[in-house]
Amino acid sequence: MIESAPTATAQLDWIVSASTRSPLPDQEIRDHLASGLLDASSGADGFNAALMRIGRLVVGEIVAARPDFVQAAVHGDTGNYLVTVRTNTAGLIEEVRLTTDVPPPASWAEIDTQLARLGRRVSFAAAEIEPDDHCRIVHGLNPDTLRPIGSAFKLYVLGALARAVAEGRVGWDERLAIRDDWKSLPSGTMQNRPAGATASLAEYAELMISISDNTATDHLIHQLGRDAVERQLRLFGHRQPDTNTPFLTTKAFFQLKGNSDTTCAQRYLALSPHDRVAALEQLEYRPLPDLQETWPEPKHIDQIEWFAAPTDICHAFAGLAQFDQPEIGHALSQKDEGLNLDTRQFPTVWYKGGSEPGVVTLHYLARTTDDRTLATSLMVSDPHTTLDTLSVTLAGQSVIRGAFHLLAHAR
Repeated sequence: MIESAPTATAQLDWIVSASTRSPLPDQEIRDHLASGLLDASSGADGFNAALMRIGRLVVGEIVAARPDFVQAAVHGDTGNYLVTVRTNTAGLIEEVRLTTDVPPPASWAEIDTQLARLGRRVSFAAAEIEPDDHCRIVHGLNPDTLRPIGSAFKLYVLGALARAVAEGRVGWDERLAIRDDWKSLPSGTMQNRPAGATASLAEYAELMISISDNTATDHLIHQLGRDAVERQLRLFGHRQPDTNTPFLTTKAFFQLKGNSDTTCAQRYLALSPHDRVAALEQLEYRPLPDLQETWPEPKHIDQIEWFAAPTDICHAFAGLAQFDQPEIGHALSQKDEGLNLDTRQFPTVWYKGGSEPGVVTLHYLARTTDDRTLATSLMVSDPHTTLDTLSVTLAGQSVIRGAFHLLAHAR
């Protein structure tokens, strides 16, 4: 007798049960999670850590369900949530999203109060992208202040690719072969593919954005050229593009921050910008560090990172939208990280975030049914203390959800 694949509801039941038993054995987690989600969670250890942060869960009400999708209200030790679970054709969990199940802030004053709770180093902007692609900031907190942005830098790589397509230098269907020397560490799955295997540039872009695939990102940077990405910062109107010069690949980033030689980063920072280019090329040639997990505390987040202000991110979204290439919207709309805006009011939502110890950033574009384009950008960082990524993300999404509703009703 052939057993049917587990339904999303059955997998939700497993997650609830698992929340009372964590940490779970590695094999049990692998029996329930699809490989993409496992990699995005930083492996079984990362999934266990997330379960332990959330605490015990109890299902309150099933909001919507079908075989491959379930959404339910759950109560937990750390709060009330709306949880969404999606499964693949094999019944494995390919997506789990948590959203704080509380009313979003209903005024800009309430948003400011919630932002103040996130820490001292917070930048935020809520904007409307006007027909001339100008970002009109409706409300902000330090909206022009430069912050580390983590993987949100991949918006600029996507922009450089879109420009190369627009200029006829490459095509979205063009195939690019995997190279071992261009592979990076997770997040992502492309590092697991054999050298010589090919994928279209559209697939590289989708993986770079949707699951923040670092190997896909580095292949695009090498293929397009570091100078093309640095040029895109300026073309998108970044106010301080030189803070990202020379532009880091993720492999160089891991070499600098995950290297067993703790003086590596200090030697790099002592170099002139010109000499740093050669240093990065040497780092990118070396084998990847044996990094079992990320560093536990913030490391040089104000010196070795990618940097932008919320207004810069809004300009990047505006620039990406201006290309009017379907592949861009496809890549950016695959996941919303649990924002759960009402699709009847916001039929299109783009998302890219970024994080490392001490850094959490969330960036969204949403189009309304009356054809307005809105954008929000939230950046939180602390150079001395590791942030609770889940808590900051849930609190930040509450702010962002409220901001989009306020923007939609503002004129």
